[in-house]
Amino acid sequence: MNFVFISPHFPSHYVNFADRLHNMGVNVFGIADCPYEELAPQLKNSLTEYYRVNSLENYDEVMRAVAFFIHKYGRIDVLESFNEYWLEQDAKLRTDFNIPGTKYPEVLESKRKYLMKSHFKKAGVPAARCHCVTTREEGAKFVAEVGYPVFVKPDIGVGAYASYKINNEEEFNAFYDNYPSVPYVMEEFVNGLIVTFDGVTNAENEPIFMTSHIFPQNVAETVNQGDELFYYSVKKIDPKLEKAGRAVVAAFNTTARFYHFEFFKLYEDKKGLGKKGDYVALEVNMRPPGGCMPELMNYEHDTDVYQLYADMIVHNKLYQPTEKKYVGIYVSRKNCFNYAHSHEEICEKYGYNLMTDVDVDAIFSAVMGDHMYLMRADTAEQAEEIRNFVLEKC
Repeated sequence: MNFVFISPHFPSHYVNFADRLHNMGVNVFGIADCPYEELAPQLKNSLTEYYRVNSLENYDEVMRAVAFFIHKYGRIDVLESFNEYWLEQDAKLRTDFNIPGTKYPEVLESKRKYLMKSHFKKAGVPAARCHCVTTREEGAKFVAEVGYPVFVKPDIGVGAYASYKINNEEEFNAFYDNYPSVPYVMEEFVNGLIVTFDGVTNAENEPIFMTSHIFPQNVAETVNQGDELFYYSVKKIDPKLEKAGRAVVAAFNTTARFYHFEFFKLYEDKKGLGKKGDYVALEVNMRPPGGCMPELMNYEHDTDVYQLYADMIVHNKLYQPTEKKYVGIYVSRKNCFNYAHSHEEICEKYGYNLMTDVDVDAIFSAVMGDHMYLMRADTAEQAEEIRNFVLEKC
């Protein structure tokens, strides 16, 4: 089996995908703009061959790299980057070389916030009404229909970047007076808890591994207010969420890949969307959950999601544990705050729960914090206790 891995060095823990595939006898071919000598030793050992390009942004260069591997090794069975930024390019490469998987322009249906809506409708899962931002006049018509507040975000974007709530006419006019250079969408505001439906599908587009995480604070609010990021997993997926998640999987082409879906769980009844406690589709991502969530998933299940993925690719079945054993916790700190408890006190009090802690790369710190802890607890109550201790201010 031949597997092309785009940008296998970033983020650093993605080397585990290459390692597990290589250990199963897969030819893993890396393409990136990083000098070979700067690759991690584990990654070097996992790659059958590496092709360095001057820039991954240069499609012709990347296309020539894929053509080189095909000429030398034969047909490519899988091409992935696992990275939101490169998903569109991945799809174009699959199209040009007839590699199985999501093609272009189909990929835009899971990249563009506006185009996702038709698939949610197909799935029978409600979603917020949405308007592609054009003129101020059209925006005013949309606001007149749904009322304030509304939420604006890039039509293609990730990590709640440049996304925020518009509460009144003054903020509405300020948005249009300083309209961004990228396409935006405007949605009716949904008051709900963000809950994820994450997992892996097989070759028949069926979820064979499923998990779920809760974000008590909206990620956009976390970024815009400069707060620390905290989220945790649930031991058992709500059957209503699983039903909605499976329906969305079926409505998209998620065949043989990781997926990361986000839903609102309504805090209150919302006309046209549902009753309190119902799930409303927010967005889909056809990749592993971002940041260190794959690592957290390992700790929650006492499993290896990288091996789980490799087993699915090679054998279309799982051999890894999938039962949720713990409540996984991600909690971060920011350097701008003074905390009541030191790092040493955290380790002393919750050393049994602490799986790992590291400084966050500056490129991710606005969302993920400056220093993050991956922990696990026996209950949601203990997870909240840990959060309160870690984030208590002086």
